[in-house]
Amino acid sequence: MTKKWFVLRVQSNKEDKVRQTLEECIKARGLEDKVTKVLVPTEKVSEIKGGKKRIAERKIYPGYVIAEIEVDEQGNIPSEVWYLIRETPGAGDFVGGDRHPIRPVPMANYEVDKILTEVERKEERPKAKIQFKEGEKVRIKEGPFENFEGVIEEVLEASGRVKIIITIFGRATPVELEYWQVETI
Repeated sequence: MTKKWFVLRVQSNKEDKVRQTLEECIKARGLEDKVTKVLVPTEKVSEIKGGKKRIAERKIYPGYVIAEIEVDEQGNIPSEVWYLIRETPGAGDFVGGDRHPIRPVPMANYEVDKILTEVERKEERPKAKIQFKEGEKVRIKEGPFENFEGVIEEVLEASGRVKIIITIFGRATPVELEYWQVETI
């Protein structure tokens, strides 16, 4: 018997509730050895709301839950696990389950690695939630260029910064600032 990861469609904004219900049902029926993990992949993002910086958790794949399930030699999910998942309120179909009802298509190893890396990385430094777009007109709120207006040339999401073109002494000049130092006009 081997374990494979499967994707399950769930009702939007019910991912955590479905995960919790599934975990409780699995434990109640003693199926922990058949379903070892149920995850809702999330990441931490920093955002500015009401002038205050806060860190929020955002679902990477809204409307989906992933589960590690033991399958038999033919790749079938044990029927008691399949029915338990299908009977869980808020749970929908397995993704890629068209071939056979008890044999949905498992995720490829590289997909699993990518998702699990994202989940582990959420514990690290949060990503900035930058809502600006290239070409957008903005005003600088803070710093040496306060009250200057410009156009976003580039959004540098990895560093939480934006590159803005402002006019200084009649010349277009690129300036790199933290995303929270600018606001949309």
